Amino acid sequence: MVVRRELSDLLPRHRLLQRKQDRNHKTDVVILLIMVDQLAFTQENRERIQAVENSFGPSGMSLIRPDRVLIGEGRLMKLCRRRPQPKVFFLFNDILVYGSIILHGRWHKNQHVISLEDIQLEDLEDGVIMENQWLIRTPQKSFYVAAASAEEKRAWMEHIEDCRCKQLQHAGCQPGCTFATTWIPDRASAICMRCSQTFRVNKRRHHCRRCGFVVCNACSKNRAVICHISTKPVRVCRLCHLSLQDHGELTQDEVHLRGDSDGRNCSDESDLVMPEYEATSDDEANEWVEHHAPSNWVECHNSWSPFNYLKPAHQSLNLTGLSSHLT
Repeated sequence: MVVRRELSDLLPRHRLLQRKQDRNHKTDVVILLIMVDQLAFTQENRERIQAVENSFGPSGMSLIRPDRVLIGEGRLMKLCRRRPQPKVFFLFNDILVYGSIILHGRWHKNQHVISLEDIQLEDLEDGVIMENQWLIRTPQKSFYVAAASAEEKRAWMEHIEDCRCKQLQHAGCQPGCTFATTWIPDRASAICMRCSQTFRVNKRRHHCRRCGFVVCNACSKNRAVICHISTKPVRVCRLCHLSLQDHGELTQDEVHLRGDSDGRNCSDESDLVMPEYEATSDDEANEWVEHHAPSNWVECHNSWSPFNYLKPAHQSLNLTGLSSHLT
């Protein structure tokens, strides 16, 4: 009788141990499945990023990084100097990339890369020129973009802001507070916003890089270094030049630095070496764009390519959902 009691005591313990071993085995299987799934996503993500990089050709910068994830892509209208133009945008977990569309949307040019840590978004009401618009501010350049619908606008803004917050948290830094002034579109003014003279064929429009006003060449011959825009002197209007001089923000050379009769010098727009993030050459170029192009990964029958949300639920190995798999 004593021996039977001991065996009866051991049986529940044996069953408990067996259940624990089965549970541990099931946990290992789930972890292995997650790792396989993660490996498959890593390869798919790399192929997607490689496709984006290849679409810009040899002139584009390398986009592949070990921890970089392509979140989504789509087409937005960007308000350029003369008129809104369609641009392709790619949202990654750490950067925003956009460029001009050529060859039926299969190829892109004028690649621009913006760090999400440097971005600030501002929601805007519908305008006369564009609906569903918002403002993207960066230290080097600020510009207006618009989506095809209010829902798509909300999706873009929410995903950009979500990635930006996570990137700031990961980097342990504070958001930037210095941003470039938004340029006033050419068509918004028929006269120089400093001297009030009418623009003509021989009196071209220019933009002050400090205030964003549309000005003539005579009112914007001065050049100054605006640190968050460029390390080289850029065009500024006479009032901004005087303001910088009064605040002691100009060097002795910059006080007398001016453009030539065409409004250019060795450090003006044509020869200006722009920073790594965000150039301005696309606003000056005449681009061949295609308005009807499908997304790279989804079928689209609209004139605009909708925002395609690619962000997976398993960007990194996450075991918080294991309990649901083990019950």
